[in-house]
Amino acid sequence: MTSNAYVQAGLYVFVLLGLAWPLGLYMARVFDGRLPVFVRWLAPLEHGLYRLAGTDPDEDMGWRRYTLAVLLFNAAGFVAVYALQRLQLWLPLNPQGLANVPADLAFNTAVSFVTNTNWQSYSGEVVLSYFTQMFALTVQNFVSAATGIAVLLALVRGFTRREAGGVGNFWADMTRSTLYVLLPLSLILAVVLVGQGVVQTFSPYQDVARVEAVAYDEPVVDAAGNPVLDKEGKPATKPASATTQTLALGPAASQVAIKQLGTNGGGFFGVNSAHPFENPTPLSNFLEMLAILLIPAALCITFGRMVRDDRQGVAILAAMTIVLVALMAVCIGAEQAGNPMFDKAGLATASSDLQAGGNMEGKETRFGIVDSAIWATVTTAASNGSVNAMHDSFTPLGGLVPMWLMQLGEVIFGGVGSGLYGMLVFAIVAVFIAGLMIGRTPEYLGKKIEAYEVKMSAVALLAPSAAVLVGAAIAVLVDPGKSVVANPGTHGFSEILYAFSSAANNNGSAFAGLGTNNFFYNLALGLAMLVARYWVIVPVLAIAGALAAKKSIPVSSGTLPTHGPMFVGLLIATVVVVGALTFLPSLALGPIAEHLQMLAH
Repeated sequence: MTSNAYVQAGLYVFVLLGLAWPLGLYMARVFDGRLPVFVRWLAPLEHGLYRLAGTDPDEDMGWRRYTLAVLLFNAAGFVAVYALQRLQLWLPLNPQGLANVPADLAFNTAVSFVTNTNWQSYSGEVVLSYFTQMFALTVQNFVSAATGIAVLLALVRGFTRREAGGVGNFWADMTRSTLYVLLPLSLILAVVLVGQGVVQTFSPYQDVARVEAVAYDEPVVDAAGNPVLDKEGKPATKPASATTQTLALGPAASQVAIKQLGTNGGGFFGVNSAHPFENPTPLSNFLEMLAILLIPAALCITFGRMVRDDRQGVAILAAMTIVLVALMAVCIGAEQAGNPMFDKAGLATASSDLQAGGNMEGKETRFGIVDSAIWATVTTAASNGSVNAMHDSFTPLGGLVPMWLMQLGEVIFGGVGSGLYGMLVFAIVAVFIAGLMIGRTPEYLGKKIEAYEVKMSAVALLAPSAAVLVGAAIAVLVDPGKSVVANPGTHGFSEILYAFSSAANNNGSAFAGLGTNNFFYNLALGLAMLVARYWVIVPVLAIAGALAAKKSIPVSSGTLPTHGPMFVGLLIATVVVVGALTFLPSLALGPIAEHLQMLAH
């Protein structure tokens, strides 16, 4: 790593942790019902929403009823997003007259945005109208993120309550998350992004003059539109030039803000945050990277304050940060090292010329290698999936980092709410292992960890992993899965493995080179998203209900401290070992084998 890389990575981590503390304290007050003075004016709106919905925010729900509310609300969101896509041709705010979305793609997209995955098998500017982008996708960006926070709050109450039958009220948790956290932050970020040049308009796409005309050969056709053949029987062409180009526009800034803050990741345009209308400047790039991890980092502080022990939240945050920084260094180092195969291909005259400055393939010059590698690490540490560079063009080890971060369960910060409740599941497993080693009943935050909690934790950890491995295995066995792989060999396998890792961990980023807009992948990846989201949410809420019903155990001399360096190390080891044991064989067939092939040449 260069000195520039150390400065940029260090600045990012420093600012992120600095902002996480005050935001975390603010959210703790909001979720405890102690609204700060500067947002109390929103309280009448909150209560008006409850009256409109006919719900009592003070009603305490048992975990089963809470789970049912989550599932029904998400099912309604799926139906709405699917219907809006299938009807968009006849709906307003469609100045380009874009057609209705095909059924299999509409299914995949609806599942994707409802589950906070935002996997996109399409380019937004040529498939979705402004109305669909706003009322289907952007709305789900808010409520899917709020759902993750709500599930986390239920689990936290499981630790803080004593012999209680309920874990809170889903409708109140979701409303407060949206109204007091996601909306204000998104409004602020959207205004700043507009100032940086991110587009926000309802105007139709614009035809503008090119700086330089582009010459090309245009087919010659007759009056009926049929190709005219030349003397050799081949289609005839004539010289032509393009002096204009069409610029896709739209209300992008409002969607970009919440896609980052809500760890959604879906791009308004096809190339996502590599597009100059979504991410035009180095400052907008830095702010969007901060937004990706800001709320997940702050929720660690919120967790510590809500369990009445700030050290617990700091310990979780420390574990996440250590793993993030270590893998960020690997990704940056791999990309700055470049690819030695350029010399084999005769593209370099000396070893010092090998991709001088590192691997810039697939990266925007306005960001460069370091910002691209930081973004790739950050976006896959979260369940975000937005990209400012093409991950498929990374070196094998550079591409392995984002892939493995997803395969760890996206608990290294992870999604809004979902990352922290996933890490708390790992914490339960860690204290269970520690309890076995010292011969004591495992405890965490004053609650005994017994067989039921461990079984539910196992389901939550294994379901996404099974979706990745089973899905990838099927894809490499059947023709529909193999026929759309553009790159044969190890890299083609990496593309398939990355796709299922992304879908089954609710990330949404992708390696290019794999054609996924077809019936097989739209269905397979959609099912993987559903498994990863709800086969984790339901066990987590079951754990919350079981813990809330238990008595609190006072701390004794035999209690494992869960706020110090030893527990941080144990937690990191649990996450890394589970990830390594689960995915090392498949990684060995993909990016690791590709790296060894690169070195061999």
